[in-house]
Amino acid sequence: MNALAKTISGLRTVASDIAEGFFEITHNSFALLGLFMVLAVAILGARPDLRDAGEDHLRGWLQERRVALLGMPIELDAVERATAANPKELPKAQAAVTYWLSRKYSVAPEPIGALVAEAFDLGSRNKLDPTMILAVMAVESSFNPFAQSPIGAQGLMQVMTTVHSDKYQNFGGHFAAFDPVTNLRVGVRVLQECIGRAGSLEGGLRYYVGAANIADGGYVAKVMAEHNRLLQVAAGRAVPTFTPPQAAPVPVVAPAKIIEAAPVAAPAADKVATLGAFDVAVSH
Repeated sequence: MNALAKTISGLRTVASDIAEGFFEITHNSFALLGLFMVLAVAILGARPDLRDAGEDHLRGWLQERRVALLGMPIELDAVERATAANPKELPKAQAAVTYWLSRKYSVAPEPIGALVAEAFDLGSRNKLDPTMILAVMAVESSFNPFAQSPIGAQGLMQVMTTVHSDKYQNFGGHFAAFDPVTNLRVGVRVLQECIGRAGSLEGGLRYYVGAANIADGGYVAKVMAEHNRLLQVAAGRAVPTFTPPQAAPVPVVAPAKIIEAAPVAAPAADKVATLGAFDVAVSH
């Protein structure tokens, strides 16, 4: 056998030894891994607390990885906090009112649908016309759940949160004024109290706006007009969303005589003083 043949034979022997050793090591490694897995399963089966802890740790790690990749927190239950309902699943009258209000006030129909459904439910339980509740909401805030008046009336129904804080206690505190459904429920309660005190719907609306003993600035007329429109919408009638303002009548002045305007007197102090604490509580 020459030198070349001996060299080739030696290389084959070395390669064979390496392959055999690698197979043995790999085989032993897989055997050890399998043994480890069997032991791990046995331990986790005997210790459910360890299994649960391991699952929680793995779930948390995966959640952290997803947050890192997306760049924002993940809250799968966030949809439960949303005030929204599918208008197509509402009764016909409620769906009609929802779409009409959505067009008129440029608000998405889904949150309006949830408020309409809640108003109809509250109306039936409190013996109030739901379209009246919606009319008050429309005039008060134009369906802005974060609206606030200069004197502190807040939310959809523009209730004085600081005055009626006791009514928010069952909803977790005064910050609930900015939860649309909670504000609606509290506002309906205040409106009901105002109507009960006044003894009539229109009188109750004056109390609600804080104008029981002074001019309401056309508030009651606005609410009643919107209420009438919503009644027609709920009945299936076509009602335009835009109502042109009525022009004020032009006074006729006699050409041969100039009529001087009477001086405007300042409001009497005793008349302003008649605005009670209850009126201030709901005025806006």
